Amino acid sequence: MDLLGMIQKVKSRPDFHKAGMILCHNGVVRGTTRDGKPISELTITVDRPRLEAIIAEAKSRPGILDVLVEIREGLLHVGDDVMYIVVAGDIRENVSAALMDTLNRIKAEVTRKQEKLV
Repeated sequence: MDLLGMIQKVKSRPDFHKAGMILCHNGVVRGTTRDGKPISELTITVDRPRLEAIIAEAKSRPGILDVLVEIREGLLHVGDDVMYIVVAGDIRENVSAALMDTLNRIKAEVTRKQEKLV
């Protein structure tokens, strides 16, 4: 996973001059469950076909130039990077909405996690 490489890929687009911003998300393995119980590791699985469909939908939104997503699968430990999302587009309202909607859909429809409690 290479967040800076993803940003460079977006910036190398011939139509990048249309962009007014790039927003990025870097999800990491938190040391606790949502309700505060400590965890030692996390196993992530990804529905890749569903991910591709969500990315395609996000790219079709008004003002969006590109959407890139990388998700690490398998066994991860506290502090590990899990997911990078890069969204480039014209104006703040379009880009921030596309990033949040894409993130929320990925969490709800694409990734599954199994936490191992300490």
